[in-house]
Amino acid sequence: MSANDDPRFWQNAREHLVRYGGSFAPVIIERAEGSFVFDADGRAILDFTSGQMSAVLGHAHPEIVDVVRDSIGRLDHLFSGMLSRPVVDLATRLADIAPGDLQRALLLSTGAESNEAAIRMAKLVTGGHEVVGFAQSWHGMTGAAASATYSAGRRGVGPAAVGSFAIPAPFGYRPRFERNGVYDWKAELDYAFDLVDRQSSGQLAAFIAEPILSSGGIIDLPEGYLAALKHKCEQRGMLLILDEAQTGIGRTGSWFACERDGVVPDILTLSKTLGAGLPLAAMVTTADIEERAHERGYLFYTTHVSDPLPAAVGLRVLEVVQRDGLARRAGVLGQRLRSGLLDLMRRFECIGDVRGRGLLLGIEIVKDRHTKEPDEGLGARITGECMKLGLSMNIVQLPGMGSVFRIAPPLTVSEQEIDLGLSLLEQAIRRSL
Repeated sequence: MSANDDPRFWQNAREHLVRYGGSFAPVIIERAEGSFVFDADGRAILDFTSGQMSAVLGHAHPEIVDVVRDSIGRLDHLFSGMLSRPVVDLATRLADIAPGDLQRALLLSTGAESNEAAIRMAKLVTGGHEVVGFAQSWHGMTGAAASATYSAGRRGVGPAAVGSFAIPAPFGYRPRFERNGVYDWKAELDYAFDLVDRQSSGQLAAFIAEPILSSGGIIDLPEGYLAALKHKCEQRGMLLILDEAQTGIGRTGSWFACERDGVVPDILTLSKTLGAGLPLAAMVTTADIEERAHERGYLFYTTHVSDPLPAAVGLRVLEVVQRDGLARRAGVLGQRLRSGLLDLMRRFECIGDVRGRGLLLGIEIVKDRHTKEPDEGLGARITGECMKLGLSMNIVQLPGMGSVFRIAPPLTVSEQEIDLGLSLLEQAIRRSL
């Protein structure tokens, strides 16, 4: 019997764990290293999602291990009113690499927290309370972040925050606005904001957006869209919040995905990739916005705000990404991965689209390329076959979104590991058809 079939383990899991979405992989993970996780049988499983889209340096990176070992024995957690060198140094480093004049940071634990902090600041500074997001967005499962999350999780839990509005994400694969057969995202954006203006009570505070909507199915905003969105916000006195939890710290080929469009948000939120798998997040804004917020009594205490241990980890993550040129490497290896996925698309009719940037790519599984009808059943079968073959693939496990694979290997992934992942994916598709 496989060690993964341990009956007591699975019985305890069924009896004592709250099920928080989707189903669990049918394996027991014992350890992880580099681009692989290892199950109870000692079998290596290629992790094509960097854990929860986070481990940009791979698992158990030796330099991160050293930082954690040093910090846990010397300086791990402090009262929120105390400061340490790692916290100030990380805030300073973030100011160095952030676009434009984003130079003041709040260090937290999760992406939801950083988005909560951003939305709270935007409301305080603008005096408004209305927040707009994309209909396919995911920003977290807490208060304001959940109210701005529209891809799933809104049913059965009562009303969202007053003033929560959504507009369609610009999706070139399934365009809603076309002119002469060409997707007209500008007309779509104009129409969406016309509807927002009609519903608003005149209290618009912020627009929160992901440059690439990950849980929404790897929807990459078209070039020029962010600039147009920023202009819409400026016209209305709104702040633009960019949630780069998954796209930040090199994953798309540059430090931040917004750099491609030359757009500087009013507030930038980071998590996942900043801690390389450990709980670290940040909200970064301008001195002007922070000064105004402070004058109006901005308050955002949490138990782990400005904790030194995760801040020390974040410093080392930024050091390794810069020193080893991992952002540029993500662009190069992303092209290799994309080429391999496009080759699979040419050979398998069930792959309807390949999209994304750098090492954050997606493929959509469809029943028919003409109708573009998603094939959730086939997607689930491919996921299962991948795991059997030793490849961990993340398919969006949200209602109506079950046919988009999110592929995000570590930035340290090798060419050989990219090729292995493509080979295993091909085998899984063949077995599933």
